[in-house]
Amino acid sequence: MSQSMIGTKNMVVSPHYLASAAGCRILQKGGNAFDAAVAVSACLAVVYPHMTGIGGDSFWLFYSRKDQAVRAYNGSGRSGYNATPEKYEGLPAIPYRGIQSVITVPGMVDSWDAIIKEYGRLSLAEVLEPAIEYAENGFPFSKDQYVNTQKNVQILREFPETSSIFLPHHRIPSINEKFIQKQLADTLKELANKGRDHFYKGSLTKRIVSSLREKGGILIEDDFADHHGDWVEPLSGTYRGYTMYQVPPNSQGFAGLMALNILENFDFKTIPHGSFQYYHLLTESLKKSFQDRNKVLTDPEFYQIPLDKLLSKTYAKKLAESISLTNASEVKTQPVGNDTAHAAVVDEEGNAVSFIQSLYFEFGSCVVAGDTGILMQNRGSFFSLDRSHVNCLAPRKRTFHTLMPAMAFKDGKPHILYGTQGGEGQPQTQTAIITRMIDYRMSPAEAIYEPRFVWGRTWGEETEELKMEGRISKEVIESMIKAGHLVKVVEPIDKIMGHANAILIDEQSFLHGGVDPRGDGAAIGW
Repeated sequence: MSQSMIGTKNMVVSPHYLASAAGCRILQKGGNAFDAAVAVSACLAVVYPHMTGIGGDSFWLFYSRKDQAVRAYNGSGRSGYNATPEKYEGLPAIPYRGIQSVITVPGMVDSWDAIIKEYGRLSLAEVLEPAIEYAENGFPFSKDQYVNTQKNVQILREFPETSSIFLPHHRIPSINEKFIQKQLADTLKELANKGRDHFYKGSLTKRIVSSLREKGGILIEDDFADHHGDWVEPLSGTYRGYTMYQVPPNSQGFAGLMALNILENFDFKTIPHGSFQYYHLLTESLKKSFQDRNKVLTDPEFYQIPLDKLLSKTYAKKLAESISLTNASEVKTQPVGNDTAHAAVVDEEGNAVSFIQSLYFEFGSCVVAGDTGILMQNRGSFFSLDRSHVNCLAPRKRTFHTLMPAMAFKDGKPHILYGTQGGEGQPQTQTAIITRMIDYRMSPAEAIYEPRFVWGRTWGEETEELKMEGRISKEVIESMIKAGHLVKVVEPIDKIMGHANAILIDEQSFLHGGVDPRGDGAAIGW
């Protein structure tokens, strides 16, 4: 197990060591946490291109020491003006690959601009320098990209523009082979020189839309021109005396708060970590929150989500009382994509940023927009075609979003920044990490390393399995099966659990950073 890295002034954590290094480079250059976070975000879009990119979305949670305020930015895109269920007449669902899955405008570039303008010290051009350098000159092909390319090689070959980038010379690059993205480098240079509007209202927009339309896509220039992200009020709750923050819907963040509200009704002092009771209670509490989430989560501009009820301690107590301490409940859910990238930054002034971004599935839609090098997300494929469904497809609508960066405050100040890759697994892994850190006083590295679980369906599976890492004791596994959980034991340290990161700020203001051994990340502090 890796040890938490400790910094006295700054800390950067991300799922790729080069992205963490990019954030540190910007801090050393005189940037603050907000500048560094955008640099990390852009760098992840280059060095983890199977997980995230400028054709995708992002959600941000901030603490500004100057303002002593917590804010959030919703960097997710809306569906196009022409996005209606009629466009998919005769299909049981929206395809999750190909041009028909390209329904929403990417929101990430807008979020970079908004954050830099609101809080940054440096220019967008300056914070994009590391990303441009890695795209233009290359970087070592990561093990994670290799595994995911191998997994998706057949679908990638169906898209010539995409395979020419991600399967250079018609093959999967070797681990640590230099990987270059010249077209993406040129696009990032254009953004550095011309700014946000070049992506949404400029000649780059025309090139993106023209390519998508030639392929049969529905997005038009007005969809991009009318895009805007939103500064939003974070959701908050309490857990064991800590104040917990999540981004609001269309994010699933409230499901994480609901699970903690339920768990607060149980005395973890009497529950050994890693025991049957621990895994059973976490799983059952999360199932309860998922049942409500699946009924109501969508764009809040289209549906009034009853958050006051869902986040009330009274409601949580009722849900807790409905949990059997010995038997698993039967709950159905729908499969979601699980490929995202979370990162966090804290600077010496005390500014803190927790953020997450995604293309949704690995390689998103698998559609590259012409010669731009931009891989388009398939987030819109999660819309329902059922007109009675709360998340039914409609024009200019944001879909149910899994992305949920988190923070925990103690005595009015940031104490823990945390998050993870993993779609349906995000609230599950977050709940495991935060209970380990708060209830069992683990360091970030310990909390992340300890055996994890993920419940739910992935694409192609007909049942809701509870996947549990093979390091969990045989006795606990047997008890979970006896209780009625449909357990599948996976690898001792399994990538399906996602790549988590966390930063803890202690009473001395030292910064403890932890990253996931399941990924390629690094915690860098000084």
